[in-house]
Amino acid sequence: MPTTARRRNTTLESHSFPTQTPVAVDLSRFEGDPNFVLSLARGLRVIESFDGRKEGITIADAARSTGLSRAAVRRLLITLELLGYAEARGRNYRLRSRVLSLGYSFISSTSLAMAAQPVLDHISETIHESSSISVLDGDDIVYIARSSVHRLISVDLSIGSRLPAYCTSMGRVLLAGLSDAELAEYLERIRPRAYTARTVTGKTQLKEIILRVRKDGYALADEELELGLHSVSVPIVNSQGRTVAAINIGAPAQRVSRKQLDRFLRLLHEAARTLGHAVS
Repeated sequence: MPTTARRRNTTLESHSFPTQTPVAVDLSRFEGDPNFVLSLARGLRVIESFDGRKEGITIADAARSTGLSRAAVRRLLITLELLGYAEARGRNYRLRSRVLSLGYSFISSTSLAMAAQPVLDHISETIHESSSISVLDGDDIVYIARSSVHRLISVDLSIGSRLPAYCTSMGRVLLAGLSDAELAEYLERIRPRAYTARTVTGKTQLKEIILRVRKDGYALADEELELGLHSVSVPIVNSQGRTVAAINIGAPAQRVSRKQLDRFLRLLHEAARTLGHAVS
């Protein structure tokens, strides 16, 4: 890796680049519901507790992360091990590759995700910049497809990565696709924080930006999530006129001239129209 990229990645780590984890649902809400399978919900929560733990987790780690008892976590981990989704290495448990089949079930059943990769690859090959597609999940965006150019300065993002919606270009495109009532609820519950000196955190200003995105049909994020990174996004709209996803191009801010931006937008709008036909 070039020295410059290595230095910048170190800076990103020191600023806690905000890759998100899913917000845990309060399982007590469903107590007494005969249609709710509590053991399945607990098992999924244990799987989620492995996020970011490359060294694996112990029973105690999973109990702290999930709020479940050690006895319950132990049974769930043993079940996952017997089914081939996890393996024990001493006191630590690690997920096995079979767990990827759970995510692939979503990807393979989603026409947009299946159609997206060649489109994203075409964009990246044309302009030599990274391109991604995401959907809105709660208050975050989740990447469902990506074509990466490794010389970029950004930290590694991949399918399944989560980022806050309010300070990302794809997030703003997706928020612009909400109804007025849904947008108001979103702005009421979030607690924005600054990831760089450029991050917009005022809710009134954020609303103005999102409404402008709704009018313009595209969104820009100028070094709000990561210093040195500029991102532009447009919505992917289905045949009913509903925004179902966002597609973006990310590039070093110093290289994005007005001429380049116009070219990016033309490519993105073309790709969005193509992919819009792939979703119902």
